[in-house]
Amino acid sequence: MSHDDDRDAFASAMRGVKPLRFERRIVVTTRPRPKARNSKLAREELLAESLNGPAEPSTDGIEQFGEGMAFRREALPKRIFRLLHSGRFSVEAEIDLHGLYLDQAKSALRGFIVEAARLRLGCVRVVHGKGLRSGPAGPVLKGSVPLWLSQWDEVLAFVSARPRDGGSGALYVLVKRR
Repeated sequence: MSHDDDRDAFASAMRGVKPLRFERRIVVTTRPRPKARNSKLAREELLAESLNGPAEPSTDGIEQFGEGMAFRREALPKRIFRLLHSGRFSVEAEIDLHGLYLDQAKSALRGFIVEAARLRLGCVRVVHGKGLRSGPAGPVLKGSVPLWLSQWDEVLAFVSARPRDGGSGALYVLVKRR
């Protein structure tokens, strides 16, 4: 097929077609200002990380017991924390981070926690795994997830799950309701 044949075929296909009329057009003369996505503190932390590399996260407040771990903000009554630790809260949502790379897991977990707070959920379960197939470097998510959770204001407390819910490969997380 030659170039002229293509042109003739197109002209034939378009015979009888009328252009659309646009009577109402919206002309945008200025772009809306973008909304800030990060707080000033988050921007400063991001800048510091880009200049100096990632900061060593603080493990303040995270307790290790055997294979398990726990964290409680001072504002949360010990009585409520004991209920969480004994598995007395109903799990209202769950996220499973198995198979995700570190950056994917952090992003997914952050979105999950923010959404849980927005939906006013109380207790959620985070499955990070035990790292049994992590190789010689050991578990990656199991060590990182508690550090991330302890840094986010939406998290009031967390404890390792009961054996039936994942044991040391999962956490019950108590979320601050917004």
